[in-house]
Amino acid sequence: MKSIPLLLMGCGGVGRQLLQHIVSCRSLHANQGVHLRVVGVCDSKSLVVASDVFTRELNDKFLVEVCRVKLNGLSLSKLADFGLAFVDCSASSETTGVLNRVVDLGCCIVLANKKPLTSRLEDYDKLYSYPRRIRHESTVGAGLPVIASLNRILLSGDPVHRIIGSLSGTLGYVMSEVEGGKPLSEVVKTAKSLGFTEPDPRDDLSGMDVARKIESLYPDEMEPDVMSVEEFLATGIKLLDNDVEERVKKASLRGNVLRYVCVIEGSRCEVGIQELPKTSALGRLKGSDNVLEIYSRCYNEQPLVIQGAGAGNDTTAAGVLADILDIQDLFP
Repeated sequence: MKSIPLLLMGCGGVGRQLLQHIVSCRSLHANQGVHLRVVGVCDSKSLVVASDVFTRELNDKFLVEVCRVKLNGLSLSKLADFGLAFVDCSASSETTGVLNRVVDLGCCIVLANKKPLTSRLEDYDKLYSYPRRIRHESTVGAGLPVIASLNRILLSGDPVHRIIGSLSGTLGYVMSEVEGGKPLSEVVKTAKSLGFTEPDPRDDLSGMDVARKIESLYPDEMEPDVMSVEEFLATGIKLLDNDVEERVKKASLRGNVLRYVCVIEGSRCEVGIQELPKTSALGRLKGSDNVLEIYSRCYNEQPLVIQGAGAGNDTTAAGVLADILDIQDLFP
């Protein structure tokens, strides 16, 4: 039986669902010869660690090796072979420092949290210094095989020249719901209750969830450093209802709908609200579905289209679990 020890950071909606998946899939994984050994779970306040982590001792052979390494003036990090997977299901940028450290210790990293990869380029390069040891499929499109599909295309030598789509299941849900006449404030609160949004819905509404060059759905005076989450949900977001309703009506008169769209072409990346025909692939999107069109040399006239549920704790956690199992060959 192959054993994969893992430590989970973040035990909110996705983290809780991941633990439930691990427990419910025990017999399935046993039939595949794999056992996921959760040695620790932490949130922003506390850490719970399995007792054997504290009671297991280093054997004499390892202690002799420690003496040899230090005699040669080397760091103990040279001995690091923890065979541990750090799973980040939080929505915090504070985990980046920890992840940077464990990369040097030879640990594997599985991410649902996109912030460590989208903050500083130095952090991205550090986390990707050992590409075989990192998986992050669930940072985009929940459980959809977006990253895997792109990697297969690129590794085959097929250059990607254009990507267009709705990459946020949360914003897809919001746009399709306001199209039916519901106030933006009501839709966002419902999305949060369904587990579609980040703990602070502004992480989704700002567009930072998708890319940097963006059109945000709320003004600067409602930024997180100015207004609390509670105040934003109670009073702030209601001030946006009329503007969004007016834009929806104008688009409808022209036979169009509003969608939050990302376009990547060459070095250009733009994200924002676009008015699209109702009959287009993006215009037909409903609920929290994501759709992505990838254009390359092989997929030029007819793009590769990836579509499906793009938000939700269950879907995202399933993608994380698949990523954990994808690195099993790195464990003895």
